[in-house]
Amino acid sequence: MKNVVVIGGGLGGLSAAISLATKGYHVTLLEKNNHLGGKLMPVQLGEASFDFGPNTITMPDVFKEVISQTGENPDSYVEFIKLNSHTRNFSPDGAVFDFSSDQEKMVEQLATIDPVGAKNYPAYLEEVTRLYKMGESQFFRRTFTSTGDYLSPGLGYSFSKVRPLQSLHRFHRKYFTNPFVIQALDRYATYIGSSPYVSPATFGLIAYLELVEGVYYTKGGNTKIAEGFEKLARKLGVKIHTNCKVTSIEVKNKQAVSVSTEDGEKYPADTVVMNADLLVAYPELIKEVDRPHFSDKKAAKFEPSISAYVVLAEMNKRHTELLHHTVYFSSDYKQEFNSLFQDKAYANDPTIYLSNSSFTEKEKSPNGDNLFILVNAPATSPHNENAIDYKELIYETLAKRGLSLKENVLAEKVITPKDIKTSFGAFRGALYGMASNRKTDAFFRPRNKSADIANLYFVGGSTHPGGGSPMVTLSGLNVANAISKANK
Repeated sequence: MKNVVVIGGGLGGLSAAISLATKGYHVTLLEKNNHLGGKLMPVQLGEASFDFGPNTITMPDVFKEVISQTGENPDSYVEFIKLNSHTRNFSPDGAVFDFSSDQEKMVEQLATIDPVGAKNYPAYLEEVTRLYKMGESQFFRRTFTSTGDYLSPGLGYSFSKVRPLQSLHRFHRKYFTNPFVIQALDRYATYIGSSPYVSPATFGLIAYLELVEGVYYTKGGNTKIAEGFEKLARKLGVKIHTNCKVTSIEVKNKQAVSVSTEDGEKYPADTVVMNADLLVAYPELIKEVDRPHFSDKKAAKFEPSISAYVVLAEMNKRHTELLHHTVYFSSDYKQEFNSLFQDKAYANDPTIYLSNSSFTEKEKSPNGDNLFILVNAPATSPHNENAIDYKELIYETLAKRGLSLKENVLAEKVITPKDIKTSFGAFRGALYGMASNRKTDAFFRPRNKSADIANLYFVGGSTHPGGGSPMVTLSGLNVANAISKANK
């Protein structure tokens, strides 16, 4: 039985571990933190519990597939709840636009605030559905392990059909006229850590997931996905070691032969799967001489995605104006992204996202709302390594918009880009690895297999098919299939 060592227990690593164990491999998973799930981390404050990491869940069938492939019933491990009107958007002047997978509700709202958009909405859904179906059939399930994988004629044709040269913002302007409606839809670029003014219209496919298939919440908290995966992995015989920091990968004759950890242990390996952020972990764990195609200089050149400044707040009050997801938009969205990507600085007038899972499941916070408050932040750099005290600006901005929180906070915790960098080994604190602002990074992320080390594979948000919990989970499924195929 071949030994596979998986470095990192995020959703991609767990997905790969479960899939490989099902295929008969002996799998050992090493995770440096004391929890599994990566950024999908549970946090407890007072009597309130929070999910740090993915708050918006789409594509539940991907998570179920990881479980069902083993012959187990997914419903025994995780339960998804579909949210109807899932995201409330507030414009700078107080207008409200609720996102829903109910087309009639969307058209009814648009008829009031954007009559042209209401008329075009069915055509918009038709186009984002086409983009999604193209991505699903040509990109999501594809593993890129060599240069030849990028040169497929079929892939080139598909690439030309997904609006690669049009920005997401220009795409939305084709269907809608109200600036606030466009702004609300443009926010989908932040799901991949990028700017809507430069990232490709291809990512309009995210609108399909939210506005057609719908948004979900995991009963008990989204961290239950990771807990379910861990339970199944252990049942399948995966050996899981938490609080276990990997320090190096030994390479001989262009093969990874073992993985060493901080506590002095060495794990022999026939195959290694790296779920850690490859832009950080690959250079850290493997000598540069063993990876000539991925030098330290090359790793440093990637543009990081946006990071996040997060305030977790247990409240003593429930705010009726908040849904499970709520967004208060900036009065100058373009300037916000200019600040983040060009100036590498925090925006003076930020867009503020709030997740309130107790809206759906009151047990998560018995005393009031459990607010996960997120503001887009620049990735860390030498001049902004220590984040400014942004919390007061966030509270002041929300108060000006009619949401007064400060006096009702029972407990709070701040998480900065530096914390994200340190806790999760994230490239400059980025949430999604590299940004998708450049076409090469949007469509040609680092491949799923090392060009220099024959048995080293990559999963997670910094490789194909990209960031977001369903995509990283898919990367684990894809790589497990590639490993199995290579060993036949």
